[in-house]
Amino acid sequence: MNKPLRVLVVGVGNMGASHARAYRNLDGFDLAGLCARNIAARTDLPAAWADVPRFSDYETALAAVKPDVVSINTFPDTHADYAVRAIEAGAHVFVEKPLAESVAAAQRVVDAAIAHNKKLVVGYILRVHPSWTKFIEIARTLGKPLVMRMNLNQQSIGQAWNWHRNLMASMSPLVDCGVHYVDVMCQMTQSRPVRVHGIGAHLSNEVKVDNYGHLHVEFEDGSVGWYEAGWGPMMSEVAFFVKDVVGPNGAVSIVVAEQGAAADEAAAKTTSSDMDTHVKTSVIRHHHAALNADNSLKFPDDILRMDDEPGHDELCEREQAFLLKAIREDADLTEHMNDAVNSLRIVLAADESIRTKQVVTL
Repeated sequence: MNKPLRVLVVGVGNMGASHARAYRNLDGFDLAGLCARNIAARTDLPAAWADVPRFSDYETALAAVKPDVVSINTFPDTHADYAVRAIEAGAHVFVEKPLAESVAAAQRVVDAAIAHNKKLVVGYILRVHPSWTKFIEIARTLGKPLVMRMNLNQQSIGQAWNWHRNLMASMSPLVDCGVHYVDVMCQMTQSRPVRVHGIGAHLSNEVKVDNYGHLHVEFEDGSVGWYEAGWGPMMSEVAFFVKDVVGPNGAVSIVVAEQGAAADEAAAKTTSSDMDTHVKTSVIRHHHAALNADNSLKFPDDILRMDDEPGHDELCEREQAFLLKAIREDADLTEHMNDAVNSLRIVLAADESIRTKQVVTL
């Protein structure tokens, strides 16, 4: 019988708390420590965690807990440093995306994991989402080149605006969220990205970075993709959700069910500020391009209803189950780690393009 792996969770905000619940729920893990700068003042943590040691200093927590796994859910500017220190202390690492603030720092984390023979899993939650897996699977049947269109615009209000402003102290939404969607594009094309172009706009004096951005990426196989991201109270509730892929053989799209309702109904049911709106699929629409002799469509569109989708906490459990399996079975995570660096390279190239007003060749 394998002993449970002792986990230190660093950062217990929205994502950190979800992952902590996963470690509590999954056989094979023992939630052995919680670390956050302001943890002494936290009154919102579950009463069931009262027995879990708490720390406000990362180095102190590492030394005291001596964890088998460190789960890093802090702001992105600490990810690389915290991950390397955990690996060098003998722990496997789960780290929320993006892996680092630069490609060099991301590669440093990967190199450390390889050198110390430790598992490194990056929080690409869409990779464990069955509906997104299906979306990618269908996209791969559409032929080449692919045209991929995706966005994530959030009318961030209330606590979400505080959270987004804190995130934008270190990076733009185009980078922070973009890694998810360019990772999806790379899985769809299975081709090397070659050129990136980005544009951005600074819509709020409350943040230093462009809180709106748009990137274009070209792939070696001729596929192209665009991704758009915006955060802030000024963002529109119109066209905030686009997940659409076109190829020679047809198209596949993720459709929010409420988009078929009347405009006032849809506005009441679906809001861009709800993060679940951007992850759930509801319906996948698969369009076939084949024609009859009279140029009418040979086949109707396939409508795949994605009922009983996993919720956010269940998806976090799936990520941690993947980590546990990788550790227990000594899985080779080279491709997973390289993909994390590759997607980061694309979004950072878009950031560079915005600053230089030049196309960046990869």
